[in-house]
Amino acid sequence: MRADRLVSLVLLLRQRGRLTATELARELEVSTRTVLRDIDALSAAGVPVYAERGRHGGFALLPGFRTELTGLNHDEAVAMLAAGSSHGGRAFGLGAALGSALRKVVDALPDGHRAAAGDGARRLLVDPETDLLARRQSTDPVPAGALRTVRQALLAGRKLRMEYAATGQGPRWRTVDPVGLVTIGGVGYLLATRDGADRTYRLSRILTAELLDEPADRPEDVDLQQLWRERSERFRAGDDQVIVVLRVSADRCDELLATAVAVHGDQADRVAGAGWRRLQVSFQDARHAEWALWQLGAEAEALQPMWLRDALHRRARELADRYLAPSSDADSDAEPDAN
Repeated sequence: MRADRLVSLVLLLRQRGRLTATELARELEVSTRTVLRDIDALSAAGVPVYAERGRHGGFALLPGFRTELTGLNHDEAVAMLAAGSSHGGRAFGLGAALGSALRKVVDALPDGHRAAAGDGARRLLVDPETDLLARRQSTDPVPAGALRTVRQALLAGRKLRMEYAATGQGPRWRTVDPVGLVTIGGVGYLLATRDGADRTYRLSRILTAELLDEPADRPEDVDLQQLWRERSERFRAGDDQVIVVLRVSADRCDELLATAVAVHGDQADRVAGAGWRRLQVSFQDARHAEWALWQLGAEAEALQPMWLRDALHRRARELADRYLAPSSDADSDAEPDAN
């Protein structure tokens, strides 16, 4: 264990410059006395570490000294840094080992890329503790080309132009400033700002994307975990949310849950019989609720509130009336033209 700690100590000094014994002890989770012994051991081994006295003193390495850790390119380093989330390390009791490994990843990068990789990793969040939607694990395919462009814009700090299909709406082009990428429960999100306002976009609804030359207008430092938590709380507390009691066939249940804001109850439906579920779920607003249930046709039924039943009944009746009579411009006796 001491050898690992000595390597971590050297990497800390390389990446951060001058550090006091107290700061090193806090990072390495040891006493200051242990740090001083380790400094002596490094000096004896020929590592050019020296002490600076005075109010702003501490320990530092001679300029130009570096360790060797090769084989990682920029994208690989960013991926490893993003995957090494802090709560993941704590969950398995590997926080110290994870910190040491990530310091080695950063040290492997050329000096000019080190800051960019660190910033990129801070803008990628994997499985945060808070979910935007209270739902089960799902699979949400994302067009590979669009995702690649979104990621490039985020890591390069550039504006992004994208064609996005919001819930219940047709595709529209938007220009945004990317702030971060979050994936949770198999679903990915782009956190961005648009004209200065916070926006959250589901990655699977981005149809195409273009990288613009203009720099993104976004904060230099970002705590993505905190930002995601705040946006999730605001989304769940929306004033326009509606709670719906419904039944849905088991075959389409996951499809419905993927669009709901939260699930408050889930049980077998004794009235409809086998293969049906009775749910109590929240939707973002009335239009969202009507759209989600309409997509499922006869395989879902809104039980409450009554205004939603009436809205779906009205929509179904209008559709039935449209197809009740022959089309005004159709020739019922004409055969299709084979040519």
